[in-house]
Amino acid sequence: MNPLRRLAGQTAIYGLSSIVGRLINFLLVPLYTRVFVDPGEYGVITEMYTYVAFLIIILTYGMETAFFRFSEKEEPAKKNTVFSTSLFSVLSTSILFILLVIVFRQSIAETLRYPDNVEYIVLLGSIVGLDAIAAIPFARLRAENKAMRFAVLKLIGIAINIITVLFFLLLCPWLLQHAGPSVQQFIGLIYDPRIGVGYVFIANLAATIITLLLLTPVMRSVKPEFNPQLLRTMLIYALPLLVAGLAGWVNEALDKLLLKFLLPEDIAMTQVGIYGAVYKLSILMTVFIQAFRFAAEPFFFAQASAVNAKETYARVMNYFVMACLVIFLGVTLFMDIVKHFIGPEYHAGLPVVPMLLLANMFLGIYFNLSIWYKLTGQTGYGAWFAVAGAIITIALNVWWIPKIGYYGSAWATLICYFSLAALSYLFGRKFFKVPYDVIRILLMIALAVAIYFISHYTGELPVHLMYPARIFLILFFVVMAMLLDPSLRAEIKRIASR
Repeated sequence: MNPLRRLAGQTAIYGLSSIVGRLINFLLVPLYTRVFVDPGEYGVITEMYTYVAFLIIILTYGMETAFFRFSEKEEPAKKNTVFSTSLFSVLSTSILFILLVIVFRQSIAETLRYPDNVEYIVLLGSIVGLDAIAAIPFARLRAENKAMRFAVLKLIGIAINIITVLFFLLLCPWLLQHAGPSVQQFIGLIYDPRIGVGYVFIANLAATIITLLLLTPVMRSVKPEFNPQLLRTMLIYALPLLVAGLAGWVNEALDKLLLKFLLPEDIAMTQVGIYGAVYKLSILMTVFIQAFRFAAEPFFFAQASAVNAKETYARVMNYFVMACLVIFLGVTLFMDIVKHFIGPEYHAGLPVVPMLLLANMFLGIYFNLSIWYKLTGQTGYGAWFAVAGAIITIALNVWWIPKIGYYGSAWATLICYFSLAALSYLFGRKFFKVPYDVIRILLMIALAVAIYFISHYTGELPVHLMYPARIFLILFFVVMAMLLDPSLRAEIKRIASR
């Protein structure tokens, strides 16, 4: 099969779980922003999952990418050792982490300003530890191209999470008001309204436990082996990726914590809640990038030995950017519809959504460009790039948040990810030169941004003309992007003829 078609097909399958899961979770945002009317309550969810993202990076410490690299390098007979060693390492550290969180839960809760909600700490610690363990068997499914099984397991976990959330946040309160005395007595045994946002974390933990149980056959299907020398080599490879991951977390998530600690306490959590909610409106972009990353990482390593590998990477970049810009236009041109997915109390943050969409696109571009240091084993560059991005993020947020709040965070995110993409491109030309068509990519980005500004004038049209005009603008972009890419035109012609 054409490798690009295989990549597209696997992206679609991974995207099934990512898109459906993210969209369903996204559909919970209207629920959260209406059940938790005070943005400060939703700010708690935003803050806690910011810590989760940080801790997942710590507990997986680059072992997923290391697993791909060493599994691809080893002969088939030794692939089992790579998986078993990776799993043993992450399993051991994750269990130790969960125990430490339980022991020091009160001190952690007081440090995070939640002295009366120690249960948040235990729940999130357990979620993070179990998610880290599940990361390695999920990585094995990706390495073995078992995209469908990967997607099914992800969807099961998502379904459990959603059902549990709906049960505690909607059904239980309704039953307490409308059911008979016996039902109310039973519900009172399992539901306490004072727990509030804690039920969001309880639902997540339930989904995580069941998903891990379903992954047990993947973990048990290999012979237990542990190779200390192999682990040492993998850790040396993965350490720069850990540094890059932590710096990447700073770039992606630290702004939400800085909002809490740099703004006055009377408005801080409200700003965190609004920013966290509008960030969700970039869901289509982040879902597409996540689905692409699931499929692309093993694909890039598998293609490394092909004669035309670099040309393939360049073509993938063109298609990727075009798809991201279509998503950018689809969301921004129909913002008056998209905005209703969050409560009216959160609409003040809508102007930052275009910046966040473009920022996530540049993050995806950076991921594409990063293949050069992963293939050449120079992962230290990835760490340095991410550290540079972290410095930019921290400096701009500290400078701008006290002045313009979450607007400063959005601008800092966009500037950071653009800088990362530029740095990776410039260094990649020296060590692993891929013939990326930079001019064509910049022209597509400029065209999409221009169409976004032009679309503002369509707001003066009647509704029956406004939406067709905006659809026409998106189609115009697609046609122009195809005209800019001869290889894409040829591919579309082949597909159409078949």
